[in-house]
Order: sequence, then structure tokens, then C-alpha cells
Amino acid sequence: MTSTSGQTSVFGKRREPHTVIIARGDRISHFTIRPWLAAFLGSAVAAVTVGYLLATSYLVFRDDLIGAAIARQARMQHAYEDRISALRAQVDRITSRQLLDQQLMETKVTELLERQSKLTQRHGRLEPILDRAGKIEGASADTDGGTADKVPVPAARPDQRAQADGFSSPLLGYASAAASPFSFWSGRDSTQSPLSEADRADKLFVEINQSLRSIENEQLTKITTLADDAYETADKIADTLADAGLTLETDSSKSAMGGPFFAAANSSVFDAKVKELDGALDMLDKVKREARSLPIANPAPGRSISSTFGVRKDPIVGMPAMHSGMDFRAPTGYPALATAAGVVTKAGWNGGYGRMVEIDHGNGLSTRYAHLSRIDVTEGQSIDLGEVVGEVGSSGRSTGPHLHYEVRRDGRAVDPLRYVKIGKKLEQLL
Repeated sequence: MTSTSGQTSVFGKRREPHTVIIARGDRISHFTIRPWLAAFLGSAVAAVTVGYLLATSYLVFRDDLIGAAIARQARMQHAYEDRISALRAQVDRITSRQLLDQQLMETKVTELLERQSKLTQRHGRLEPILDRAGKIEGASADTDGGTADKVPVPAARPDQRAQADGFSSPLLGYASAAASPFSFWSGRDSTQSPLSEADRADKLFVEINQSLRSIENEQLTKITTLADDAYETADKIADTLADAGLTLETDSSKSAMGGPFFAAANSSVFDAKVKELDGALDMLDKVKREARSLPIANPAPGRSISSTFGVRKDPIVGMPAMHSGMDFRAPTGYPALATAAGVVTKAGWNGGYGRMVEIDHGNGLSTRYAHLSRIDVTEGQSIDLGEVVGEVGSSGRSTGPHLHYEVRRDGRAVDPLRYVKIGKKLEQLL
């Protein structure tokens, strides 16, 4: 390559531009470089160089900018990840809460249905006992609207309203609420109550539990009352008979035990109360049966007494004489009734008694029905209380139609009026 710089500047002559000649083999090229072009290229190269140096220096001395940018990006990424984790946790909590609410609802519904079923079973057990109590006490089972109404019990089906002293059992929909704890309330107006759905459900469950508990308490109270009444009635009957000098088999020393009832800690209170009521009814039934076996009824109900037991003026000879019975004024043909159950030991003519029937009632007690016009029983026949044994007449040593009635204890005549008065006192209890 050959370069010629042109002629030397001489005053008064024009300076020639630089010419660059390039020779390559047989080929020769040349071009001319203008001064302004050289200046421009030099300025551009210098500017680029200075810019590069400045940028390099800035990056070298401010390398923390890159770290800050990276850190900021990392923080943003962590914030997004934390937000996503929080949302996932919230979804999990909501799902878990719904599952817990559903399980709690199912448990509560199951408990309510079990308690309702238990109350229904209790009612089934109480019905025959209450019917028995009504029969023993001699009262109609529907005196108060039916035996079943005396002890409240919820309906056997949860979708029926069981009326028991104002209690209703609205368990319809609870089973579906167990499957979806809030679907049961979807039809309710949320503006009616400021409580949440779960709080309203809990409140309703509490109210139903209180109602069921109230029914249980009423059942126990009714059972206790019936047992106390049975014991009290049995005591009244026994005391009335004891005041008249009569004793029952239940007064023997073999049954001399007692005391207030307290259910054992390991036993069911309801079962224990039912057993106590059953025992009280057994005792009352036995006392009543034994009392009815005593000749305390009236052999001629509604008829007046014409002569009492004891010494009197004999109506035939006019002299003082012992009257071993009592006379009831009655027309001929009026029925003479057995004053207690027993067995006929005599049925026929018996001297001054005329036509007479004698009945053995056991425990040394017997009764006689004399001056009959007709006898309707035979010896050895079993007689029930109130059964007709004959008809009033005036047979034997008699001045007119009447019924001569005697009560004998161990073969000795006693005042029958005392027994009739006892029967009158015990009429409402037996």
C-alpha cells in the first residue's frame, strides 16, 4: 500500500486533500479522505469509547442495582407464593369447618332421634302399667283423656307433631340437615334473626333437647306420683281395716321392710322407677284383693236397717235376748248379695234361721244370710263378691220379710255393722 500526502502547503496555493491508494496485485484502487469525514469518524469513535467507559464505570461502581432488582423480583415471587398458600389454607379451613359442622349436625340429629326413640319405647312400657294402675285403682283409663295422655311422649315418627303438654317434636328435616348442615335453613328468611345459621341450628337443638328432657322429667314425675299414690292407698286400706280390728296378710312380719326409694348409681333411674311403680301396684293389688276377701260389702244395698247387733227385746216373746246379726228391711224376693268371695258351706233349712246360706271367706271369717224365701246356691259352690245367694223372705223364726245378716269370726258372732261401715269407707279406694 502506498500513500502520497500531496503537495506541501505554500502560501497562496490550495491545499490538496489526502488520497489513499491501494494496490492489490494488478489492481490498484484509491480514494480520497476529506478532513470533515476524518473529524466525524474520530469524534464518533471517541464518543463511543467515552460512553462505553462511563457505562462500564457506572455498572462497576453501582452493581448493587442488579442485586436489588433480583431481590425485588424474589420478594414479589415469595409474596405471590405466600398469598397462594394463604388462599389454599383458607379453602382448607372452610372445607374442614363444613365437614365438622356436618359431622356435628349428624351427631346431634342422631342423639335427638335416639332420645325420641327411647321416649317412645318408654311410653310402650308405661302403657300396660298405666292401664293396670287404672284397673287396680278402679278408675277409667280415659278419665283424663286417655292413659297415654297422662304421661307425655313424642310421636313415633319425627315428621309428626306429638302433643304432650304443649310440646311438639319438629324433627322433620333434621335428617336432611345432617347431610347438608346449611341446606335445612335455606328456606328461612335470614332477616328474621341476626344469628348465624350455625347459631340458629344450635339454638334449636338446645330447645328440642330441653323439651325432650322436660318430657323425661314429666314421665319420671308421673311414675313417682303413681307409685306414691299406690302406696298411700294401700296404707289407707290397711289402716282402716286395722282400726276395725282386721289385719291383712301383708301386715305380717315377713314383709316388715321398707324405706324411701333411691335409685342406685349404676342403674337406670327410669327402669328403677318403673320397677318401683310395678312393686307398688303389686302391693296395692294384693291389699285390695285381701280387703275384698273380707265381708265388708253391704248384703242389701239401699235398704234400711231394722235391727242391729246386740241385746234387744225379742220380737216374738218380748224378753231381752242376744241378736247375733243385723236385719235389713226388704220386700220378699229382694236379692241377698254375697259380701265377699268364698265357698258355700251351708245352703238349706237351719232351724230358727229358716232358709239360710253360710259362706266361708277364709281366715276364720264367715257370713250367714237367713230367713230367705229362696236359695240360689248350693253347698261347695264358689261365690264371688256381689253374687246373688238367695231372695229375701220370712222363713223360720221371723215376724215379716227381711234379711238377717251375720258375720262370724272363728265361729263367734261379731257386729256386722262395723264391717259394713268399713266397706263404706273403703268403697272409693277399692
